[in-house]
Amino acid sequence: MDLKTEYELDFYAWITRNVALLRAGQLSDIDAEHIAEELDSMGKRDLRQLRSRLQLLVMHLLKWQYQPDRQSKSWLATIDHQRDEIEMLILDSPSLRRELDPTLAMIYPKAVRDAQRETGLARDTFPETCPFSLDEILNQQFLPETRQ
Repeated sequence: MDLKTEYELDFYAWITRNVALLRAGQLSDIDAEHIAEELDSMGKRDLRQLRSRLQLLVMHLLKWQYQPDRQSKSWLATIDHQRDEIEMLILDSPSLRRELDPTLAMIYPKAVRDAQRETGLARDTFPETCPFSLDEILNQQFLPETRQ
C-alpha cells in the first residue's frame, strides 16, 4: 500500500512507516505533504489547548472574585489543574509563552461570558478588560481578592 493511501486507511501504520523511513534517512520516500499537515495540526492543537485552559482558568478566577459565597474546593482544584496544565504545555513548547498575551486578550470576553452564565451575575459586574496580570493568573499562590 502506498503512503498516501495508508494515511487515509490506517493512520498508525502510516506514522510507523514514515518514522522508520525518516530514521533510515530515506527522505525521498516519506509522505512529506501529510507529515507537514500533521505537524501544522499538532501546533494548532497545542495553541487551542492553551486557549481553552486559559479561558477556563480566568473564568474560575472571575467566579472566585465575584461570587465569594460560592467558593469551593472544586473551584480551587480546577484553578490548580489548569495552571499545572498550562505550565506543562509551556515546558513542552516554550515558544507558546509568546502566545499568552494575545491569547488572554482573545479569551477574556469568552471567560466573562462563561462566568456570567455560571454565576447568573450581570455582564457589567465584570471589568471590560482582564483584571489579572498573566503573572497573577499563572502564579500558583494567587487568588483574587473577593468583591461583592
